[in-house]
Amino acid sequence: MIIDTSIQRYSVNNTGALNQEGILMLHGFLGSGEDWHYFAEKLKNRYACFMPDLPGHGGTPVMDSRTGSFEAIAEGIAELAGEIHPAPLHLVGYSMGGRLALYLALHYPERFRSIVIISSSPGLKTAHERALRRESDYKLAENIATDFGSFLDGWYRLNLFKPLSNHPLFPDILSRRKKNDPGGIAASLRQMSTGCQPSLWEKLTENRLPAGFFVGEKDTKYVEIGSQMVNLCPNSELVIFPGCGHTLHIENRHLFLERLQLFLQKQEKREP
Repeated sequence: MIIDTSIQRYSVNNTGALNQEGILMLHGFLGSGEDWHYFAEKLKNRYACFMPDLPGHGGTPVMDSRTGSFEAIAEGIAELAGEIHPAPLHLVGYSMGGRLALYLALHYPERFRSIVIISSSPGLKTAHERALRRESDYKLAENIATDFGSFLDGWYRLNLFKPLSNHPLFPDILSRRKKNDPGGIAASLRQMSTGCQPSLWEKLTENRLPAGFFVGEKDTKYVEIGSQMVNLCPNSELVIFPGCGHTLHIENRHLFLERLQLFLQKQEKREP
């Protein structure tokens, strides 16, 4: 379905009945709402799942370069959450979508019931780190716009994605990635990279939603980040997936679904 908010038009896949509890699922860089389809089908008898394409990905156009920013995109997703379901939603986000989900939870907590953050972070702590990352990502965006195929080849050779590149599902995933518009992906990187995101480290202590930080055992950088986040963030837990890397929800779909359902069931037990 297509949903217009006051600042953006979104392409949104959805499953399940609207009278059920809702889950908003945010994909990572290069992905689309389709990435969550397997899980949404498994959950649809109990939850209404909403899987938007984020700006510049899939069927959602990039946000206007004059007004587009990480904060503006988050505002649009918060408005979208209010449009698609009458009650606060559970929120699930992977990598780029996880950074966005964490920002939403800390700035628009009234729209959500809980958050699951997968292989993600609260951003970079200093302005200097963010400036260096922006410079690097803007150069990367130029490469994406000029030679998308070579970019994808190099991207999935990164150590971060080694477990994924050896996975049986990888050919299908790569085929879907190639369908993206390079211009939209490049623009998205300029607006949503880690260098463009305000640091959320200082706000973690303000969290009031139940939070699960999901990380792969082999993804040591994010295991450390997850450990730091759970120490700062009230009402949170760290869930480590044995044998998995950065794309834990793809590498072991069965275990991810099991852990996600367990987390959601805990929230039901907390109801008064």
